[in-house]
Amino acid sequence: MNNLTFGNAQYQYYETICGGAGAGQGFAGADAVQTHMTNSRLTDPEVLELRFPVVVESFGIRDGSGGVGQWRGGHGAVRRLRFREAMVVSILAGRRRVVPSGLCGGGDGLPGRNLWIGRDGAIEQLPGTVTRELQAGEAIAIESPGGGGFGQV
Repeated sequence: MNNLTFGNAQYQYYETICGGAGAGQGFAGADAVQTHMTNSRLTDPEVLELRFPVVVESFGIRDGSGGVGQWRGGHGAVRRLRFREAMVVSILAGRRRVVPSGLCGGGDGLPGRNLWIGRDGAIEQLPGTVTRELQAGEAIAIESPGGGGFGQV
């Protein structure tokens, strides 16, 4: 699970961010899908940026995050948001310390990472569960975990 909330006295927003699905006997894992909590869609970037003081700098596949195997685990996602106003940001995310395990000889998927990115480009890795006050111009990047692979290559 990759839950992200942000807000201040005027704005509040909540989203879940997809990750890589694990592979299984006879099938590869899907890239960047909701597998655990929801099948809901994210707010379109144009709508999010119109309604909230945020810029969606990137949202895409986290290449190389799925575990190797006869059937590869799905790749996670990378989502990076930069804030145009001060916001309190909270992240509740799993698979940051414990990797998504491969099965039957398949490789593990990469664990997720949460990053704070300063206005000057400085980067700090954040824990899986964190609340932080961000200033205008700072960003958050969520790299969701990949799924475990299945079977030996």
